Amino acid sequence: MGSNEVTYNRIAMLRAERGVSRRQLADALGVHYQTVGYIERGEFSPSLHLALRISRYFEVPIEVIFSLDPFPRLGATANEMNGERSA
Repeated sequence: MGSNEVTYNRIAMLRAERGVSRRQLADALGVHYQTVGYIERGEFSPSLHLALRISRYFEVPIEVIFSLDPFPRLGATANEMNGERSA
């Protein structure tokens, strides 16, 4: 996968928030637990079908989980989210 084909995700954050292990998520999705790790680290982009199943599992829109652009860090200011740096 080229550097311009990175898919960012919030799977680890959602798992932590809900107390779900990689293995539990993998079992629910019918994939190997290492697959979840590869997706979380951005080393593997899931198929559309798998991405939709992840979205269904967490009961949130797919855009909440996946993005072509990096997600702003938690607690980021509005200026930081718009690409501006704090002084």
